[in-house]
Formats: sequence, C-alpha cells, structure tokens
Amino acid sequence: MPAIERVLVVGATGRTGRHVVAAAAARGLTPVALARDASRAGKVLPPGTEIVTGDLTAQDALTDAVRDIDAVIFVHGSDDDSRPESFEHIDYGGVANLLGALGERRPRIVLQTTIFVTRRDHYFNDGGHALDWKRRSERLVRLSGAPYTIVRPGWLDAGQGGSHVRIEQGDAGDDGISRKALGALLVEALLDEEALGRTFEAFSGPGPATKNFTALFNETRPDASGALDAVKDTPNLPLDDEPARVRDDLAHLRTH
Repeated sequence: MPAIERVLVVGATGRTGRHVVAAAAARGLTPVALARDASRAGKVLPPGTEIVTGDLTAQDALTDAVRDIDAVIFVHGSDDDSRPESFEHIDYGGVANLLGALGERRPRIVLQTTIFVTRRDHYFNDGGHALDWKRRSERLVRLSGAPYTIVRPGWLDAGQGGSHVRIEQGDAGDDGISRKALGALLVEALLDEEALGRTFEAFSGPGPATKNFTALFNETRPDASGALDAVKDTPNLPLDDEPARVRDDLAHLRTH
C-alpha cells in the first residue's frame, strides 16, 4: 500500500471528527480538515491543524481540497440538518462529489456509516431514508476502485464506553462505541492492510484497550470483489428499484 501522510478528514469539526484529527496526528499523519467555514473550524480543532475549505454539496468546490491528499476519512453526516433531502445531498452526495473531484485518482478511503444501515424498517429510515442513503454511499466507495474500509459504528458515546473494541459483520448488532475509540479505529483501519476491502460494525466496552488492530481486522471477511454490498449483508435494496441518480452514479463508476 502506498505511503500515507496527508489525510483529508471530512467532517473534521464534528464530535467524532475531532477525535479522528487527534488520532491521525498521534500516528504521525498530517490531518487536513475539510470545512465550509475555516474560521469556525480553527476554533474547535487543535492549534496548527491544516484546514481547507470546501462544500460537500458542490463537486467543483472540492477540487482544491483533494489536490495533495493521500487518503480520505469520511466522518461527515447530516444529523443536525432537519431537511429530509439532506441525507441524499450530504451523506450520499458528499461521497459522490468528492469521488468526482478526485478525477482518476483513487486514494485510500475509510468511510464511516452506521449500524442499522441494512435494516430498512428501522425508524432511522423514516422520512428522508437516512439509512438507505448511507448504504448507497457505501456502494459508491465499493465500486470506486479505491482501496477502502467501511466502518459501521454503534451508538456514539453510548453504552458502557471504554476502549476495548469489538467488530462484527452482518449488521445484526446493537450496542455503543465511544467516539474516542472510534476515532482511533478509523485511523488504524486507514493504515492497516488487513482492513482493506472490508466492511464491519464496531462497538466498544470495558476491558483492556485494543492495541492489536491487525488481529482485530483479521477476524473479518473481505467483501466480494465488485459487489455492491458487504459480505454478509441482507440483499434488500435492489439496484433496479434505485433512483435514477444512484443507478447513473454506479454505472459511471463501473465504466471508469
């Protein structure tokens, strides 16, 4: 895997994103925080953090942000945006637009989505179909040709907390994970070849802090090459029934 130095953190100013920035810096990487408002970002991120401006809803506004980066960690989301269409425009559209801004480049990608993403009858999917759009963003990454890891965290800063991480596949679990443990996990997934091509759910709890992430990632199975969904996912989002925009985006990725 090519050397990674500069990591674009999408959603860096959020409560999880700040932990990702800190974990990346602790591992000797240069976190580059994507923000719409550089002044605001400078107030919540550690002093000296590199900040680039960009808007996830506009591909042209991301060109400069992706120019010199070696990897991307997505921890963005529209949870604070009450508009039903925000999940399409931000959770999904942000991934689509950033992939487009990269052109032919395919750096290492770690994408955070959520548990429940395949459980379409969950109440999170009411209204704006948040879970479906997050799942569609996963499909973009899988078909992008980029080396990737997709992490589906449990309830953030809920449950017993702690830094002992466990991971599952099949999207059947329901537990919490501390944001600090998640931030470290996302960065380790970026750096460990054993995490490549894998999708898994992540939880944390009491016990010894996880240090051997390679062993943790080795507990999982990789996604099938060229597959839309993760290795143990329920096939309940048929491509033929998908919105035209989504089918067009996926078809474009398959041919480029």
